[in-house]
Amino acid sequence: MSTAVITPAGTPAPEAAAGTAPARRARTITPIPTTRLMKVELRKMFDTRAGFWLMASVGILSVLATAAVIAWAPDSAIDQETFSTAIGMPLSVILPIIGLLSITSEYSQRTGLTTYTLVPWRGRVVLAKLLVTIGIGVVSMFVALGVGAAGNLLGSTITGLDPVWNISVEEFTNIVIANVLGMLIGFMLGVVLRSSAAAVVGYFVYSLVLPGALAALAAFQEWFRDLQPWVDVNYALAALFDDGVTAEQWQQIGVTTLVWLWIPLALGLRRVLRAEVK
Repeated sequence: MSTAVITPAGTPAPEAAAGTAPARRARTITPIPTTRLMKVELRKMFDTRAGFWLMASVGILSVLATAAVIAWAPDSAIDQETFSTAIGMPLSVILPIIGLLSITSEYSQRTGLTTYTLVPWRGRVVLAKLLVTIGIGVVSMFVALGVGAAGNLLGSTITGLDPVWNISVEEFTNIVIANVLGMLIGFMLGVVLRSSAAAVVGYFVYSLVLPGALAALAAFQEWFRDLQPWVDVNYALAALFDDGVTAEQWQQIGVTTLVWLWIPLALGLRRVLRAEVK
């Protein structure tokens, strides 16, 4: 015989006998897939007006550079290599800025608190941003290749010459690697500095001030001349735009990117994962 329990208010409480209460189902929380995070991060790059035009500038600059080659280059220079070089110069500036803004926008636009609340482990968010950044860099290179090929055909038709396809698969692969590494340097600066203005200034120091200073040091100090390829990351990456890359040059690329890219990126990631988001 069961007895009812009387609450202070005078109303009988439910029976507490074992087995009478319904068992609660355990809530299963499914983590957000990485592919969905990548789609969100990709959409973020197009959501704002500035972001849209920055991404669109990849195609716009490719077309303008191609038109400039057709208009002003001599007939002997109408070949695929000339078009690829002309297109690659502005993209080498735009792509790193896209990479750094993918990180700093979370702090400059104050969306980081929402992002890191929905995905508490920040490493997954940073990984999604990194994968999207690399994907944009690779796709941009293929867009540039396509625009350059179209320009090569058009320029050859205008000049009455046969089109010259003087870029091999190996050379194009090295160009893609060089631009992706340059984009990752911008991404690293965004992770380390977490401020759009500071990261942009830091990138131009990396790409303009630092190479000039190291080149001047190599010109006036003979002892540094042989060390420059092992110290100057821009000098080492420039070898990827040449016809062939030797084993020693690959080693120089590995050493310089380790010092100027991978170690700062690891330290910056440690700060991103631990620092308070304001």
